[in-house]
Amino acid sequence: MDRLTSMAVFVKAVDLGSFAAAADALDLSAPMVGKHIRFLEDRLGVRLINRTTRRQSLTEFGRAYYERCRAVLAEAEAADALVTDQLSQPRGRLRMTMPALLGRRCVAPILLALARQYPALELDLSFSDRIVDLVEGGYDLAVRTGRLEDRAGMMARRIAHHHMVVCAAPSYVEMHGRPERIEDLGRHQAILYSRPGWIHPWLFPREGRSPAEVTPPARLRLDDLDAIADAAAAGMGLAWLPSWLVRDHVRTGALVPLLADLPPYVFENYALWLRTPHLPLKTRLAVDALAAGLPALMT
Repeated sequence: MDRLTSMAVFVKAVDLGSFAAAADALDLSAPMVGKHIRFLEDRLGVRLINRTTRRQSLTEFGRAYYERCRAVLAEAEAADALVTDQLSQPRGRLRMTMPALLGRRCVAPILLALARQYPALELDLSFSDRIVDLVEGGYDLAVRTGRLEDRAGMMARRIAHHHMVVCAAPSYVEMHGRPERIEDLGRHQAILYSRPGWIHPWLFPREGRSPAEVTPPARLRLDDLDAIADAAAAGMGLAWLPSWLVRDHVRTGALVPLLADLPPYVFENYALWLRTPHLPLKTRLAVDALAAGLPALMT
């Protein structure tokens, strides 16, 4: 007999509580179920199930063997699914959560191209700067920026990185001068990214130490990076913004980079998903597409 098949019959008999129920579920005869169990017992040299005319119960070894069989069968199913994935196309709904502006500007275009390539793939995308629980939200995948606080039960893959740029409008620099050192920021007006009860400090790397945190004086505190870029381009103050956001502003001359002699702070960007024996094809292709396409959009 095939050992893997016999293990599957054994697990089904334990799960359903009787040989007869396992036989019905597997479209086998009850005697054939018994033959599979006896094949395993003879091969192992131990009894797995104590059987009477009225009931059956696992032996101590049978219980341990049952747990191991379940793991082996799950791995076998995952291996079969992997082969099936290689011969098929992604299909079904992919639910993702991502930071709002990064998602709209950089992530969504890559995923839309993936959806065009695979017509059976459905996208359900959430754009929010709020950190959500993947299990509670029913998400397949998340894109996160910065330090990953809690990765219990999660898998993560770095898919890109971006650096931060201190910048201002040429009109602001002409009127207020150009800061040359971090210490100069205290003499300038800034536009800060904030949420209720929290303001994001500007970070600057320091060799061998944690980054320097600076919160310049600010008349404007906004919770949208696009709005900060617009305010900075209007000459309202200095801004500390992602390179992918200011790139076009710098190219057109609406903003000029400052403190260019200082090493910029770098944020890592990750794809996160729940730990699973087999990563669905739709999720794996999305992660691969982001890892391939995001770096070019974020430099």
